[in-house]
Amino acid sequence: MDNIKSYVKEHKEKFLNELIELLKIPSVSADSAYSQDVINTAEAVKESLEKAGCDKVELCETPGYPIVYAEKIIDASLPTVLVYGHYDVQPPDPVNLWDSPPFEPVIKKTEIHPEGAIFARGACDDKGQMFMHVKALEYMVATNNLPCNVKFMIEGEEEVGSPSLSWFVERNQEKLKNDVILISDTGMISNNQPSITTGLRGLSYVEVEVTGPNRDLHSGLYGGAVANPINILAKMIAQLHDENNHITIPGFYDKVEELSREERDEMAKAPFSLDAYKKALNIEDVYGEAGYITNERNSIRPTLDVNGIWGGYTGEGAKTVIASKAYAKISMRLVPDQDWKEITELFTKHFESLAPKGVKVKVTPHHGGQAYVTPIDSIGYQAAAAAYEESFGIKPIPVRSGGSIPIVALFEKELKSKTIMMGFGLDSDAIHSPNEHYGIFNYLKGIETIPLFYKHFTAMSK
Repeated sequence: MDNIKSYVKEHKEKFLNELIELLKIPSVSADSAYSQDVINTAEAVKESLEKAGCDKVELCETPGYPIVYAEKIIDASLPTVLVYGHYDVQPPDPVNLWDSPPFEPVIKKTEIHPEGAIFARGACDDKGQMFMHVKALEYMVATNNLPCNVKFMIEGEEEVGSPSLSWFVERNQEKLKNDVILISDTGMISNNQPSITTGLRGLSYVEVEVTGPNRDLHSGLYGGAVANPINILAKMIAQLHDENNHITIPGFYDKVEELSREERDEMAKAPFSLDAYKKALNIEDVYGEAGYITNERNSIRPTLDVNGIWGGYTGEGAKTVIASKAYAKISMRLVPDQDWKEITELFTKHFESLAPKGVKVKVTPHHGGQAYVTPIDSIGYQAAAAAYEESFGIKPIPVRSGGSIPIVALFEKELKSKTIMMGFGLDSDAIHSPNEHYGIFNYLKGIETIPLFYKHFTAMSK
C-alpha cells in the first residue's frame, strides 16, 4: 500500500467533488418534508459503492428509510470487515446562523484548517466520514490492494435514533456476519495528535409536556391565580440539578461506573488546554459537576441537558398570555452500566413528582441506547492504532467520547462483534450546529489511513 499517498493526491479533486455532490442533497431524516431527499441520498450512496467496486449492492427496505448494503468478498477464508455509517443528517436549523447555505457546500480556509474545509450540513457527521470508506475501498480495488473481505451497512435514520436498524440487524445476521465492525462517526484530538475513541456514552431522549388551563388565558385577568405552565416547567427543570450540578433523580447514579484514580490519571495525559477550550467557545469559565475536570465531565460522567424549550407567544411584539401548554426536549447522556430504559423510567417518575396539582405532566420517550467501551487489547484496536501510527507518524491516544452511537451496543449483542471507532473529525467541526464543516486534510487523511487498518487487521488475524 505504499502508493496510497500518491493515489489520494492524484484523485484529490475527484474525491472532493464527489463528496460535495453528496452534501448538496438535504437528507434530513427528522423532517418528513425531506423524505424524498433522504431516499435520493440512499440511491447516491448505492451508486457510489457500485462504482467503488463492490460486487453486490442493494437498497434494503425497512419500516423506515432504506439501508444500503454492499459487499466485496474476495476469499471466504479471510477476515471480513463490516463498515457502518449513516447518510442522513441533522436539521440545519437555525439556518440564519449559517455563513453560507447549509446544502450549498463551500470550501473555506480557517485557522485550524489552513488547507481548507468543506462547510455544509453533514460534512463531518457523517457523510464526509462515511464517504472516506467508499473512497478507501475504491483505492484498494483499483490497485488490487484489498487484503480481506468488506461489507457496508449505511443507514438513513441515525439522527433520529436508528429505529429501523435493530429490525434489520435481527433479520440479517448471516448477511452481516463479520470479524470486526469499523465506524468513522467520531473525532480525534487534533490533526497533529490522532486518537481512537474507545468509549461512547449511552442516551435517553425524552420530550415533556406541561398542561395548565384548558386554553390560553389573559395574563392580566388570570395572572397570579392560575398555574402558568411555562413558569412551572422552568421550576421543574431547575430542580433536576442540585447546587453541585449533580442530577437529582433518585437512583440515577446507582449503577454509574466509577473509574479508578489510576484510570482518571491516564485519561488526563491527553493533550488539553482549558484556556484554548474556553477561547474556542467564547466563554469565561467552564461549568459542570463538582469534583470532576472538563474532560471527565464530557466523557465518563452522565449528564442531563435541556435541548429545547417552548410555549406561549414567541412572535414579534407583545401578547399578554398565560399559555395552556409548555414543552421541553431533554437528553441524558449515560455511562457504562446505566440502562437507558431504566433511566427513562426513573426520569419519568421523578419529573412527574415535581409537578404541583395545578398542572398535568406528560413524558414521551423518543429514543435511546446503551453506553459502549472497546477493549484496547483487541486485535481491532491494535490494528487501528498501527494504521494511525503509520499514517500520522505518531501513536494514537485512546479516549472516551461524550457522544452516543446507540447502535454500537446493539451490534455487539446481535452480531457478537467488537466495534472500532476510527474518527477523523475535530471538536471544532461544529457538528449538529450552524456552519458544520470538515477539513480537507482530515477527509483525505481518512482515505489514506483506512486501507492501512485493513492491512494490519488482516495480518494480525492470521
